[in-house]
Amino acid sequence: MLTPRQVLTPEGLAMLQSIDQLGSFAAAARAMGLVPSALSYRVRQMEEALDVLLFNRAARQARLTAAGRELLQEGQRLLAEMDSIALRVKRLATGWESQFTVAYDSIIDPSVVMDLCASFYADNPPTRLRLRHETLSGTLHSLSSGQADLAIGVDMQLSPSLGLRFAELGSLVRFTFCVAPQHPLARSPQPLSDASIQAHRAVAVADTVPQGQGVTIGLLPGQDVFTVPSMALKRDAQLRGLGVGFLPEPLARPHIEAGHLVACEVQRPQRSGKLGYAWREAPGEAAETADKRALQWWLKALAQPQTRHALLGQSSTGAGTPSV
Repeated sequence: MLTPRQVLTPEGLAMLQSIDQLGSFAAAARAMGLVPSALSYRVRQMEEALDVLLFNRAARQARLTAAGRELLQEGQRLLAEMDSIALRVKRLATGWESQFTVAYDSIIDPSVVMDLCASFYADNPPTRLRLRHETLSGTLHSLSSGQADLAIGVDMQLSPSLGLRFAELGSLVRFTFCVAPQHPLARSPQPLSDASIQAHRAVAVADTVPQGQGVTIGLLPGQDVFTVPSMALKRDAQLRGLGVGFLPEPLARPHIEAGHLVACEVQRPQRSGKLGYAWREAPGEAAETADKRALQWWLKALAQPQTRHALLGQSSTGAGTPSV
C-alpha cells in the first residue's frame, strides 16, 4: 500500500484538478491520455493511502467530497508554492540573500523604516525581510552577534567591532531635557540643577543588549526610574508627566511647539551624539559584499541624504520623504 507522501505528488494533485474541472473520470482520462480504468485506479490508490473518499461515486458527475475539496484547495496552494520556490531558487542564484535582517534603534523613525521596506518589496526581490527593534548598545550588538545584517541608528562613540563597517547617518543629534507642562520642574528656576532633577522620577529606555552588558545614559545616582522599551514610549510617558528626561530634539520638537512638553535648561552639559549605520564586512570581503544584493540595496538607500535625514526625523532641503 502506498503512503500519503507517495501519492501526494504534483502529478496526483494535477489529476484531481483535471477531474474536478472536466466533471468526469472519462473526460479527464482523455485529456491526460489515459484509459478511464487507469485513472480510476490512481484515484483509488490515493484514497487508500489517505484513508478517505475523494469523490462521490453516487453522483452522475465526478463531484469532490468535502475531504477531496480540501485536498484540492491545499494542493493548488502547494503547487503554487512549488512554482514560487523554483523561481526563488533561480533568483537567489543571482546574488540575493535568502533572508536579510535590519536592526533599527528606537531613536529611528519607524515610519521611515517601513517606507524603505515598501520600496524594497516594490523591486520584488526573492529576499525575506526581517526587522529588529533595538535600543542603545543593543542595536550594534544585534549586528556584531550575527542576529542582524544591517544596524541603523548605532552610537558612533561605541567601540567598533572587528569585521564591521560604519557610516554616519548625518548631522549631530541633540537631546533636549523635557517635562510635561503640569510637572513641578516646569515651574522650577532654571537652569535645573542635578539635585532638583534627582528628586523626580526619570523615564529611561531599556538597553536591549543581553543582561549585564547594557549602558545607562542620563540617570542620576539614587534617582527613581520608570523604564520603558522604546524611545516613543519614553516620549509618551513624559507627555503624561510620569517622569522627566532627555529626548531627541526631532522627536520632542513637535510636542514642545504644541505646548505638550516644556524644554528646560539644565546645568549639566546638553546631550548630543553622532548616529550611524553599520554592516558586516571583514577585511578582504569587499567583493563578497558586492554580491549581497539586498545589502547593496539598503546601503544605496542609506547613501541618500534625504533618507538619512528622514530616519532621524530631521528636515532636509528639498526632501521630505526618503529617497531610494
